[in-house]
Amino acid sequence: MCQDIAREQQRISVYSSKRKFGKIVTLIDGVDEKQVSMKELVKDLKSKLACGGTVKDGHIELQGDHRNRVKEVLINMGFSSEMIDSR
Repeated sequence: MCQDIAREQQRISVYSSKRKFGKIVTLIDGVDEKQVSMKELVKDLKSKLACGGTVKDGHIELQGDHRNRVKEVLINMGFSSEMIDSR
């Protein structure tokens, strides 16, 4: 119950960045590590989006441009749609 409330109150930003050799990476920032298990969240995102990814420096990195699909998946996981900012 507490984890559901914690998921609804987090302001999350989803954006993409270009890395070495022109590779695109989707970054998810703003998830509170104390309230939500980042490793479990990354594991679920990677399996649903069929991509690689990791937790690095307090944010989630997913390989590829998944900005549109990440928002849908996060909403299905219980995060509030108003609190997710996609750029």
